[in-house]
Amino acid sequence: MVRFLVRRTALGILVMWMVTVLVFAIFFLGSGANSVALRIAGKDASPQTVQLIRERLHLDRPAIVQYWFFIKQLVWHHSLGYDYYHQEPVSTVLKQAIPITFSLVLGAAVIWLAIGVLSGVISAVRRGSVWDRASTTLALVFYSMPTFVLGLLLLWIFYYEFTVHGLRWFPGQGYTYFSHSPLDWFRGLVLPWLTLALISAAAYTRLTRSTLLEVLGEDYIRTARAKGLTERRVIYRHGLRSALTPVVSQFGIDLGVLLGGAIITEQVFGMPGLGWTAVNAIETQDLPVIIGIVIIASGAVVVANILVDLCYAVLDPRVRLY
Repeated sequence: MVRFLVRRTALGILVMWMVTVLVFAIFFLGSGANSVALRIAGKDASPQTVQLIRERLHLDRPAIVQYWFFIKQLVWHHSLGYDYYHQEPVSTVLKQAIPITFSLVLGAAVIWLAIGVLSGVISAVRRGSVWDRASTTLALVFYSMPTFVLGLLLLWIFYYEFTVHGLRWFPGQGYTYFSHSPLDWFRGLVLPWLTLALISAAAYTRLTRSTLLEVLGEDYIRTARAKGLTERRVIYRHGLRSALTPVVSQFGIDLGVLLGGAIITEQVFGMPGLGWTAVNAIETQDLPVIIGIVIIASGAVVVANILVDLCYAVLDPRVRLY
């Protein structure tokens, strides 16, 4: 298990190194030093600021030297650069956004995983029943519904209509940090959690149902039943464990992507997370923040995939051999 984890971690580090090379090539190469300095400084920067950026980033040096200082700042000094638009380090800007996105995504992930897997298992076990038809129909409805439509619908029902009738249970937009008020933090995240969870759970319901139905038709399941094992043990101990492999794979992809920024949900609910920050950075051409978000989002995807590989090894020991 240790060797397996070391190999996967080394592969993740290699992927992150390739990401830094690609980011550097896209944002720093292909144009002159003045052009790069102007893009980083912003359109309203003074000539003195542009010259200062050229000196700090060694933009007048060869490309390999520029990349060395770029990676040195990132790895050794844990610096994502300086945001000249906000006049503060990029890490300071992102530290305000990361807790918001993490609170949103991790809370929603627990809900969608519980709903999706549970409903998928029940649909597979009771194939053809009323529950099966109802859950698959609801899954199709939510799977086809755009995120912003569901978000606005929940705001209309649980914020606008409730407020009109004197029930102020949920805030309309914004985010309250947990350290300020745990109750307001929870109340402000319920609707965004449901928006992400209901749409994501639809895919997990369909995936769990189809995979579990396929697994329950395998020979070893029939053998387990022939040995006299209870149906509950056959399904949950033997069938579900094998059926969860593709579910875990999909979960790792979804979690990593959303940790990089749940853009639509954050925009609908006015939550200044990574997605909201990325949109604002693109609109204002704030290049250092864009670079920082790209690196953070790539790191989230890599870490999520390493955790998925670790879950693979737990669910199926044969994976450890590769």
